[in-house]
Amino acid sequence: MTSATRRYPRRGRGNLFDPQCPTRRLLDRIGTKWMSMAVKVLAEASPEEVRFAELQRRMAGVSQKMLSVTLQSMIRDGLVSRRVEESVPPRVHYRLTPLGLSLEGPLAAVRAWAEEHMAEIDRANQRSREDVRD
Repeated sequence: MTSATRRYPRRGRGNLFDPQCPTRRLLDRIGTKWMSMAVKVLAEASPEEVRFAELQRRMAGVSQKMLSVTLQSMIRDGLVSRRVEESVPPRVHYRLTPLGLSLEGPLAAVRAWAEEHMAEIDRANQRSREDVRD
C-alpha cells in the first residue's frame, strides 16, 4: 500500500493541491485534448464499437502513437474496453465502459464552455501580446 493509497481511500475524496493525490494525476490524464476527443467520438457511437482507424480519422491531427497511448491509458483507467477481432490484419474495436460514458457529460460541459468563450480568450491573448510589445 502506497502512502497516497493510505491517505486517499478508494471512496474518499482527495486533495487536488497535494502533489501525491491520485485525483490530481487523474485530472492530468482526463484533461488532455485527445482524451476529450476520444470520449466524444466513442460516446457518439455508443453502444456500438469504433475501430482504431475510424477513431484516428475522426480525431483530426492525432498521430497513431498518440491515439494508441491515449487508448491504452483509457483502458487502464477502466474508461474503454478493447476487443480484437482475429483477422489478418487484426481488427481492433473500442467502446466506452459505463464509467467512460459517465465522463462524457462533464467533458461536454468543458467543451461547450471553451466553444462559448474562445473568442473572448483569443481577444485576451491578443491584448496580452500587444502589452508585451509595448
